Amino acid sequence: MNKIKRNFEYYKDLVLILIEKELKVRYKNSVLGYFWSIANPLAFAFVFYIIFQVIMKVQKEQYVIFLLAGLFPWQWFSNSINASPMILFGNASIIKKLSFPKNIIPLATVLNDMIHFILSIPIIILFLFIYHKTPSLSWFYGIPMLLGIQFLIIYGISLIVSSLNLFFRDLERLVNIAVTILFYFTPIIYSEAMIPEKYRHLIYFNPFAPIMISWRDLFLSGRMQPQYVIISFIYGILIFVTGYFMYRKLSWRFAEVL
Repeated sequence: MNKIKRNFEYYKDLVLILIEKELKVRYKNSVLGYFWSIANPLAFAFVFYIIFQVIMKVQKEQYVIFLLAGLFPWQWFSNSINASPMILFGNASIIKKLSFPKNIIPLATVLNDMIHFILSIPIIILFLFIYHKTPSLSWFYGIPMLLGIQFLIIYGISLIVSSLNLFFRDLERLVNIAVTILFYFTPIIYSEAMIPEKYRHLIYFNPFAPIMISWRDLFLSGRMQPQYVIISFIYGILIFVTGYFMYRKLSWRFAEVL
């Protein structure tokens, strides 16, 4: 029992050290610091607002907050998955020198991006007030629930991508392309209601659509549609189990290919 406790404390400290390292690397010599965590989705929100509301005259009320409610959680997914192929390569020296579960490395990256997402929520609150709306009490249970589900999805994918990329180096480019394509196939810059009804069922085949819809519903109305939350949770479990299984199958060869 004491050994398990010692191992847990050791791994917890290692995760914290890796997260701290990621934060230092991200903000090294950065004057604006926190601003860069939110600049990307804010810039995209501005561009999409100009294109769809100013130029194309798409009728969507409160479109800015609608965009931010989807772009901020998507940024967490995008940052973590795009970083996944090189996570293990970037920590090759640690992997070779220390004996520890290598899945801690992608874990630290995903948690780091999750922290940045959490820190972006005050911006959503600010825009809610601008549009004369207020956060809902349902956020107290909804945010932790969706954080847990999205963490399972992202961490599972990160384990798959980081493990496979050691053996198939072209995966990095494929992941970048896939993330870009998925962005436009996920209801972020448009609502699921805008999808023609005969194609709307295809949402359920996109692992990221239900969780993104749930985030937006929670932020904007304080409600979540149970079917989307349940489907997201199922995807989270399946992807996490698949990722962990793949990691366990390949991890014994990590040191020899790095």
